[in-house]
Amino acid sequence: MRIEDYALIGDTQSAALVGRDGSIDWLCLPRFDSPACFAKLLGDESNGFWRLAPAGHEMATRRAYAKDTLILETVWETSTGTVKVIDFMPPRHANPTLVRIVDGVSGTVDMTTEISIRFDYGRIVPWTRRFGVRLHAIGGPDSVWIDAPLHLKGSGDRHTGTFTIAAEQRRSFVFTWHPSHEPEPCGIDPSEQLTKTSLFWEEWVSRCWLPGRCRAAMIRSLITLKALTYSPTGGIVAAPTTSLPEHLGGVRNWDYRYCWLRDAAMTLDALTESGYITEAGAWLDWLLRAIAGRPEDLQIMYGVAGERRLPEQTLDWLPGYEGSRPVRIGNGAASQLQLDVYGEVLSCFYRARKLGMPPHDYAWSTVCRLMDFLERNWAQPDAGLWEIRGPRRHFVHSKVMAWVAADRQVRAIEELGHTGPLRRWRATRDRIHAEVCDKGFDTERGTFTQSYGSRELDAALLLIPIVGFLAPEDPRVIGTIDAIERELMTDCFVLRYPISESNDIDGLPGTEGAFLACSFWLAEALYLVGRKDEATDLFERLLALTNDVGLLAEEYDPVQARHLGNFPQAFTHLHLIHTALALC
Repeated sequence: MRIEDYALIGDTQSAALVGRDGSIDWLCLPRFDSPACFAKLLGDESNGFWRLAPAGHEMATRRAYAKDTLILETVWETSTGTVKVIDFMPPRHANPTLVRIVDGVSGTVDMTTEISIRFDYGRIVPWTRRFGVRLHAIGGPDSVWIDAPLHLKGSGDRHTGTFTIAAEQRRSFVFTWHPSHEPEPCGIDPSEQLTKTSLFWEEWVSRCWLPGRCRAAMIRSLITLKALTYSPTGGIVAAPTTSLPEHLGGVRNWDYRYCWLRDAAMTLDALTESGYITEAGAWLDWLLRAIAGRPEDLQIMYGVAGERRLPEQTLDWLPGYEGSRPVRIGNGAASQLQLDVYGEVLSCFYRARKLGMPPHDYAWSTVCRLMDFLERNWAQPDAGLWEIRGPRRHFVHSKVMAWVAADRQVRAIEELGHTGPLRRWRATRDRIHAEVCDKGFDTERGTFTQSYGSRELDAALLLIPIVGFLAPEDPRVIGTIDAIERELMTDCFVLRYPISESNDIDGLPGTEGAFLACSFWLAEALYLVGRKDEATDLFERLLALTNDVGLLAEEYDPVQARHLGNFPQAFTHLHLIHTALALC
């Protein structure tokens, strides 16, 4: 299936992708970054899946989330009757659990289920036993118990079963994971858990104060961000998947099941402006724990509990989504120098205090140490926002965000009463600003460029007016927007930067789709410079790209009209919220 044919369910510690065909093709337990026990998404049926659907039917008639929840309802209309499948993961109290409830709506429907459990990303075939009505699969550290309303028959590499559901009947399946060395978990009441899960999400959404005509899209994006949050620590993963390709059949396949500092800062803004002060506070606590230590050891990303070692490796037994190899786990970009994250982090703390969050005892001393490090290192070349795997460069966006760091520290002293070397930080701020305007601007073309001395453009330059580096009416801002519209647009959507066989700036072969966050940046930038009708038109085109349950991937291919990259993508949904707050 296409990437956009999937929907997300989760328990704020892990997540699953459910296809329009009723198949769960991706599930990592017990954490987002744990090995998958269903990995068909990146392989085939031999790598693990669980399908529950009417016999002989390929795709569901329709599906939607139940109100403002993460409970997925999939409806199948057949010649003999109608059935609804309800998929959800209850908020975790003990062991992670996935529940699938089949409700008869009208007539009768013959149902079939197939389940193939494969631990360690589809590599380990578990030992399966039956204990009464319970099916038990065990392999190494992983153990799964399945409670089903029928006898599941072992056949080859999977278990299958059939049953008939009539109107007003209900049949429930429960899938529970636990460490293999622990005792058998207790069963749960699926209907009771459905009620509790619905109340959990409805209560959470009720605390949102977002107004405006875009509220429905913003609420779905906020629910998605909440679903991607690892609740024990407050960290948020960039996506629940790994290796969904940015180019079909290519090598641009990365593991996004980690927490980027950049996302952390932007999430804080989205949560606080939406009324979620508690969640924003948990984010801030996670951020402080993650960056604790020497400022030179700051990483751009961490594990969900703050882990720093994220070694990158390939899973050679998986063929990849539509042949896109290699399949990677871990992320080698964790060790890169990306100067912009210092600006994101320092801006994050400034915004938190401006929005009324109480001060942390050691937060100010922490950000001061980060600023001291940045003062000594902002003039270095780095890997940039896009985690370039080619040679380091003096990326203009990185320098702009170094300016943001200095500017927010100055404002923290001037506006919030903090103490620090105000004169020195002002001087640093002015020096960075002057250098960027001198070395990062192409006077001949009237535009800022991707890096000093280059002619390439970069969609991240759209952030210049958004972060306040230059006023929206500045001719250099207007010229940059015009240049990006001329050179980085594809079917009205924005590419990150030019990629071609002759331009190997990122050190990787192949191309990619339009980067959706960049298109949201353009919409906000257009709004700021007074082109409000064009901004609104672009924003509405972007909203139209959401799939049938309101989710967006990292990228979009306008030629094939399909989503690309890891899914759903926190970065995309973050900027949907930010742009909606500006436009709506």
